Amino acid sequence: MRKATRMAAAGLGVTSLMAISACGGGGDNGGGGDADANAWILTGGGWPAIEEDFNRWNESNEDAQIDVEGIENDSYKGQIRTAVGSGEAPTLIMSWTGGALLEYAEQDAVVDLTGETGDLEERVFDSVWQNGQVEDSTYAVPLNDVQPVVMYYNQEVFDEAGVEIPETWEDVEAAIETFNENDVAPFSLAGGSVWPALMWLQYLTDRHGGEEVFQAVVEGEEGAWDNESILFALETMQDLGENGGFIDSYNSVTADQNEDAQLLADGQAAMLLQGSWVYATINNDFPEFADSGNFGFTSFPTLEDGAGDPSNIVGNPANFWSVSADASEEEQQIAMDYISENLYNEETVDAMLEAGSLPPLNDIEEEIAATEDADFLEFSSQLVGDANNFQLSWDQAVAPEVAQPLTDNLSGILRGEMTPQEFVDAMNAL
Repeated sequence: MRKATRMAAAGLGVTSLMAISACGGGGDNGGGGDADANAWILTGGGWPAIEEDFNRWNESNEDAQIDVEGIENDSYKGQIRTAVGSGEAPTLIMSWTGGALLEYAEQDAVVDLTGETGDLEERVFDSVWQNGQVEDSTYAVPLNDVQPVVMYYNQEVFDEAGVEIPETWEDVEAAIETFNENDVAPFSLAGGSVWPALMWLQYLTDRHGGEEVFQAVVEGEEGAWDNESILFALETMQDLGENGGFIDSYNSVTADQNEDAQLLADGQAAMLLQGSWVYATINNDFPEFADSGNFGFTSFPTLEDGAGDPSNIVGNPANFWSVSADASEEEQQIAMDYISENLYNEETVDAMLEAGSLPPLNDIEEEIAATEDADFLEFSSQLVGDANNFQLSWDQAVAPEVAQPLTDNLSGILRGEMTPQEFVDAMNAL
């Protein structure tokens, strides 16, 4: 368990997006030569830093230019899937791995990168690297920061109720009872946004049955959703909603305006399960709480009788690069040189850390220690480094046509409009 101590956090986002050039063919990439390879990136968030990295590469490699195009997040998945399917994919294909990468590998749409990544595999945490592998072969490599889901807490609320930070599920159940007796909500939850509840479903399923449960879903095993661990997680979530575990108004709380984080900061809730990006949100939006010495963070509790590895974590292990099998040999070589020689270079790593983001690397302890956010980044780095498995967020891991029904059916669980068995039956029917 750790408590935040820094004065202010820089946001995960960085500078505004730089000029974007068209994909394919030639173009001005900052290096003055014709583009030989190309890449699609997203707009907003930390992506301008990735584009700046490409610009530096182009300035230093006149004969190995990489043209870059920015695409909005909402339309990216559809566009890249169409491009890969038609053999018109960019040389560097960005994905969240999961079902999309499995599909690309099975279709021979991406290049096997095993043995072609220089020392990158040795530098990247195993729990993150595994997400780019299919049957022990490497088809994708991480390209930006990791975002594990962690448990935030308000120490003042715990002190007033005389409760210790829970480490096991039995501790959680005892804490819920005490907080309810003190008229404090144990957990804030933005149920109105639905996706934050997915974090609960993922952790509870993993703690109960291990990573194999959801892997069966990703691999398309028949009836995979009808698993006792998924049913346990859904039943537990409904119990938390009906019996005082979540804040009473959870179905009207949204994450868009950080209402869930505000409930924690205001002391109306004792804990919040959210992504690592909320650390910056609380420092930026609720600095009085962040500076109070009461803002803490810890890992998701263990489940005493669960079969899952308690070191497992969920969240976003990073975005990943693959190399298109439809690209020319010259384009593929440029892409593989960029991956093996340039990814997570010193300048890029420093920029990520300065922005409060965590590269998934095992050799940057000194750099982390020198940052303003050292406490949280060290905690997150250890969490990722010690993890046996880093489960990609389910809505990113499943096929695009499954993501929306998953969200819709989870909303039905939160609102009590669907039973756990009806949820798994509906998901199996897709």
